[in-house]
Amino acid sequence: RPWSQMVGVLRCSSSSLPHTQARQEFTTILLWSVGVMGGGSKITEPSTRHAPSLSSPLLLLLVLLAGGVSSLNHDYCVVGAGPAGLQMGYFLHKAGRDYIILERANHSGSFFSKYPRHRRLISINKRYTGHINQEFNLRHDWNSLLSDDESLLFKHFSSDFFPENDSMVRYLNEFVVRQGLRVRYNTAVRDIRRVPSTVQQPSGYFTIRDQHNRHYTCRYMIVATGMGIPNTPTFPGSDLVHGYEDLQIDPSYYEGKSVLILGRGNAAFETADAIYGVTNVVHMMARTRARLSWNTHYVGDLRAVNNALLDTYQLKSLDGLLEAAVEDMRLERRDGRIFVQFAKTFKQINESKESGEHLMSENDFDNFSLREGYDVVIRCLGFKFDFSIFHNSTMPRRSMKKSKYPGIKHTYEAQNVPGLYFAGTVTHSLDYRKSAGGFIHGFRYTVRALHRLLEWRHEGQRWPVTSYATRDLLNVLVRRMNEASAPYQMSAYLADIVVFRDDGETFELLQEFPVRLLARLEEMTGREAEEVIVHLMDYGPDFSGPDKDTFREDRAVGDPMEAHRSNFLHPIFYYYKKLPIETEMLMNWGKMPLPRPTRVHHVLEDFLTDWTAQQSHILPLRRFLEFVTRRDLRHHHAHSCLTYALTNGHPPPLCSLGSSHNVWSIHTLASPQTQTSGETEYVSPTINLTSSAVPSSLRPSAATLASATS
Repeated sequence: RPWSQMVGVLRCSSSSLPHTQARQEFTTILLWSVGVMGGGSKITEPSTRHAPSLSSPLLLLLVLLAGGVSSLNHDYCVVGAGPAGLQMGYFLHKAGRDYIILERANHSGSFFSKYPRHRRLISINKRYTGHINQEFNLRHDWNSLLSDDESLLFKHFSSDFFPENDSMVRYLNEFVVRQGLRVRYNTAVRDIRRVPSTVQQPSGYFTIRDQHNRHYTCRYMIVATGMGIPNTPTFPGSDLVHGYEDLQIDPSYYEGKSVLILGRGNAAFETADAIYGVTNVVHMMARTRARLSWNTHYVGDLRAVNNALLDTYQLKSLDGLLEAAVEDMRLERRDGRIFVQFAKTFKQINESKESGEHLMSENDFDNFSLREGYDVVIRCLGFKFDFSIFHNSTMPRRSMKKSKYPGIKHTYEAQNVPGLYFAGTVTHSLDYRKSAGGFIHGFRYTVRALHRLLEWRHEGQRWPVTSYATRDLLNVLVRRMNEASAPYQMSAYLADIVVFRDDGETFELLQEFPVRLLARLEEMTGREAEEVIVHLMDYGPDFSGPDKDTFREDRAVGDPMEAHRSNFLHPIFYYYKKLPIETEMLMNWGKMPLPRPTRVHHVLEDFLTDWTAQQSHILPLRRFLEFVTRRDLRHHHAHSCLTYALTNGHPPPLCSLGSSHNVWSIHTLASPQTQTSGETEYVSPTINLTSSAVPSSLRPSAATLASATS
């Protein structure tokens, strides 16, 4: 709080504070002024960064005035001050909500202080695109959080295409300061419990305890802690393994050594890339084959920036990859080296009918792949969500699809705990291996979607929309498919929804809506809807997968008549005469993200991702929109409109709004007139039909003009 406000609050005792919120604010001021927040934590607020220090007598007075207040109450508690927590804090702060962000470390983005272990991020920092449109540029900015401050784009914090993690830490902490977010550091959240409904809180509330036994109460809980717990499977000899979280990163440690890496994700290849130049061999073992991101189109798969080991494997330079289950492995140290064995049944090894378990090792086959043994074994098996912060009574169930994630609904709410929401990487189970929801350039949009859902559900603020006349439909959609960043990054998951109003004369545009909630559109947004168009982006159904040849000669389509066979990311429009129902949404529609629509249109893929070609992109889309709206959506030049007006008597509708907002309808040929559409006024000019500006062949006679104006 500004210092002047603090002094004003200090004039009253805690017992005279009018309600719980004032008591909470008083306590916050008290704890801030003490400076240690009860054990070393602090709240960052730019308005108080240079406040005068308090003398000891005043501190004592403050303690006495506090009256033993032991808990802080907020509407929203956000756990975690990483990118997702700060993004949610930004939207809550901008909306004027009562919130607090709780962070266990002494700074924001603490995960990036340690990871990646070799310091280089794999998120693209593309500073130049040839465009000045900021919304378009966000399509290629994988690190920035959403805000109204252009100076808080990540490109101002690093010039590296693949930045170092220190730049991310600096960026996130600067974001907190400049946006004035309320973050409480050095606060390790534990024992999250949901308290059933009471008279004061009919919907229930949450309590939190931290490491200093301080208590917090919140109406709604938003967990944005990320995936910070390493996967550590146990097996005989697992104590001989070095974990990715604490491995030695100095390459000299591995000089002349043979190394086995368990895992096949980017962490494993990042580690291999850092040491393969000084080792005898680097072998990599995992249950599944390597999945290359250029084949799967999933940014979480192996990226080219880390995959040098594939070269040394395929070019037979001693390094290699093999497939086996880590859980079936046994490690044994002999003669200073670590040897690998695998548990197999006799039947799996030979034709013997005897049952029993056998350890397959260098003794079974003289060409056993791992027979040489290793000096170092490193575990790089990824991370999982930390469920330990919850009390047993409030424990969220695990995701059925991927148990390392909490089980959540498409509203980002826990499946079994009302009022408990998740944000950021922990929500990636909803779009796992399909979109970018596990990464900053994806979850910055899903966090915004979550905030909009919360605003309607808990604050009564409907999902924001923009209204247009239907004659503008083509222009609006062409612009969105060429610049919108959310549908581009969250392909097949977030979509723009066109909702028709006034018997089709107007429409509202809802941006970035989770398509899996389409059947519940009114319930989730407060906006009635029946006839809609859904605009999303997606790849071709058979173009992504670890075994796909994405570089084949016929990988792209160039004929607009074959647009539905497009492979690369391209706009798709689903038209529903009536919204699908919930049971349809739950059905398996194969590789389609939505139920079968009334009509669907694919915009032809484009090498430049620039869907503005008149014949290949615009014309087919216009014809589709004209069919579903039952309207002529052509934009005519003034000359054509005048010709239609004088010869047919019924010019196309868009002649009422020509270029530069010139009106060329019959009703405005003789005198000026103002037309209003939505919130935009169009002023019709006076047209002198006998002037030299009108071609002589089109100048009407007095009788024609009189007939037309009547």
